[in-house]
This record gives sequence, structure tokens and C-alpha cells, in this order.
Amino acid sequence: MTVTERAQDISAEFEFLDDWETRYAHIIDMGKANPPLDSSERSEDTRVRGCASQVWMVIEPENSDQLKIRAESDALIVSGLIAILIRLYSGAKASEISAFDAMSFFDEIGVSEALSAQRSNGLASMLERIKSVAGTEAAAG
Repeated sequence: MTVTERAQDISAEFEFLDDWETRYAHIIDMGKANPPLDSSERSEDTRVRGCASQVWMVIEPENSDQLKIRAESDALIVSGLIAILIRLYSGAKASEISAFDAMSFFDEIGVSEALSAQRSNGLASMLERIKSVAGTEAAAG
């Protein structure tokens, strides 16, 4: 499944959620289902800077030109954002990840407008980390 197809699935899911409170609850539920990292993976090397809460992200090459993404946060809403990012990107080709405009996608599903400035900055930092690794992998591939 391509990143665009994954985005369409997530978007369709969010269309059924009538208001921001319902969407917020859904995002939190998604975050609760996100598996935690091993304690050894929560390090300064994996910490995402620019987030108000603690976020650790492990991005590893998988198969040919694909990235496996795992991440964890100490904040429920951020864990939910992480779960969305993982659904979008984990297992996708680095070139697709680099080409996809995730911020527009988050605008489209109505998430961006409801995030505080700090959460928006954190989301941008997580995306920057993913895009940076994807760009490096795509160039190497």
C-alpha cells in the first residue's frame, strides 16, 4: 500500500468523526494502542528535539528502500500523532515518504487546526526526523 493510499484510508476514518472532541479521543485511543519502545531505545540519540513532551523515534531501513518506524511519547495526544505517522510511513519506501506532504494531510483531516503551537512544533519535528532519514535512505538507494 502506498503512502497516498494509507492517507486516504486514514482520511476516510476521520470523515466519520463528527467533531474535534471525537477526533481527539480517537487519536488518544490510537496512541494507547501504540506499542512502547524497549527502554534501551529511549536514549538521547533517539529523542526528538523540538517536542514539548518526551518523544523517542527509532527509524530503521527494512527490505529494499523501505523504512520501519517505531516511536513512543509520554503524552497521550502525541502518542496518537505518532500512531498516525507510523500508519502513514512505516514500511513505506523512502522516496514516497520524502515526496508526501504530511502537513497538508494533517490539515485535511482536521488535526492541525486543533493542535497547540507547541504540539504543532512537535509534529513538525517528528516529520523532519522522518523526512531526514528518508532523504538519506533514498539518496543511498
